[in-house]
Amino acid sequence: MEAVGNLLLGFAVATTGWNLLYCLIGVTMGMFVGIMPGLGPVAGTAILVPVTFGMDPTSAIIMLAGIYYGSQYGGTITSVLINTPGESASVITCIDGYAMAKQGRAGTALGVSAIGSFIGGTAAIIGLTFIAPILSKAALRFGPPEFFSVMLLGLTMLVGLMGKSLLKGIIAALFGFLLAMVGDDPVSGSIRYSFGVLELNSGLELVAIAMGLFGVSEIMLGVSEKTSRNRPHAVKKLLPEKHEWKPTMGAIGRGTVIGFLVGLLPGANSVIASLMSYSVEKKVAQDPNRFGNGAIEGVAGPETANNACAGAANIPLFTLGIPSSPTIAILLGAFMMHGLAPGPQLFLEKPEFVWGVIASLYIGNVMLLIMNLPMARIWGKVAMVPFPVLFPLVLAFCVLGAYSINNRIFDVWVMLLFGVIGYFMKKLEFPMAATILPFVLGKPIESSFVQSLLMSGGSLSIFFMRPISLGCMIAIAAILAVSSYGSWKKKRDTLAAELE
Repeated sequence: MEAVGNLLLGFAVATTGWNLLYCLIGVTMGMFVGIMPGLGPVAGTAILVPVTFGMDPTSAIIMLAGIYYGSQYGGTITSVLINTPGESASVITCIDGYAMAKQGRAGTALGVSAIGSFIGGTAAIIGLTFIAPILSKAALRFGPPEFFSVMLLGLTMLVGLMGKSLLKGIIAALFGFLLAMVGDDPVSGSIRYSFGVLELNSGLELVAIAMGLFGVSEIMLGVSEKTSRNRPHAVKKLLPEKHEWKPTMGAIGRGTVIGFLVGLLPGANSVIASLMSYSVEKKVAQDPNRFGNGAIEGVAGPETANNACAGAANIPLFTLGIPSSPTIAILLGAFMMHGLAPGPQLFLEKPEFVWGVIASLYIGNVMLLIMNLPMARIWGKVAMVPFPVLFPLVLAFCVLGAYSINNRIFDVWVMLLFGVIGYFMKKLEFPMAATILPFVLGKPIESSFVQSLLMSGGSLSIFFMRPISLGCMIAIAAILAVSSYGSWKKKRDTLAAELE
């Protein structure tokens, strides 16, 4: 009953005029960001963080959160209509979604995606409503060893499960940690690695780095490759046939469970949830050969899973202050910029804020369902904005956003530098998400590690003597072993194929 009362408080906050408006703006921008190949939720959220300076913190986070889960809906449209995923979680949707579009069933693919996204997202928010308060109370008993171990586990999962090479993931993560060390030491307060540059005394700006790595680099990549797009397929009937409802709802149910469980894991993201859902649907299907040729479950399951994952990812953010994806890391940075520290104390100190944002997620999902089903044809036309028009606009927003962080040109140069770095990272297939999360978590991890050593008199055994910490360490070892074996096996198979 306590959760219900808190949720009613949240709806009282979220349904005020300005907060409703910002929720609508957020989900609309999220749809646009998801539809536009080359933007994606990370770049879209990072670009708009500076716009929220001076806004009420509740309104700001409601809008930025709307961009995140709205982009999960939007990315589906281009995947189905033009075989171009608007964001990474929708890559798997291209397989059967575009096949359905070529069969004249683009509307049905978009319809089941919207329904599944709504169900998965709403179920995850219900989980957030009832699970987050319990976890936040449990997290109050966490000490530095537990926080260090959980954050390290999240980063290990990200590095181990993303990208094609474990080595490249580790290098990208170490690069992120190196960037986090610039500026003041979180323990002693001394300045390090600033090289006499005054602007670096307070460290590098997350928003400038994120806009460079994800926004500017994508512009450079698009220009260099002269990307083109297919013409969109016509959108007609939105709902599936009568005999398709049963397998569709089964896929939606399984996708909801998979996405929610994956979203709870720090370091896992909606790409993993989508892939797992597609794999499960293919295994449980009576005729797996339909997949890749327009199987409706191949659209419904992954789309439900990525939205459920996006909703569930808010649970480790709100309860532990740990981001589970690059976009959530940007949201964490926005929290801090507005003077808020996600974690168990936030539920006690700022209940209006916490429950206002949670209530806005329910409202935003209803808005997105309404925007997706009747307006699918309109969004399909928006997807065809020419790149020569889109890219200069995105670059202008990036420059203005970087400058407005601290009203200094230095941050613009930082953004452009990381745009070049991001371009080469994409070309060389280094996972950039494995750089952003260590950058965000670098100082909290360092603080927790040093505090743990002070507690134990300098002994690392403290991480293996506490149950939660020990469990995380065992999981870390398992992930690294599995990832290393996978990389070795792939190289062995490649070498064997070349010898043949």
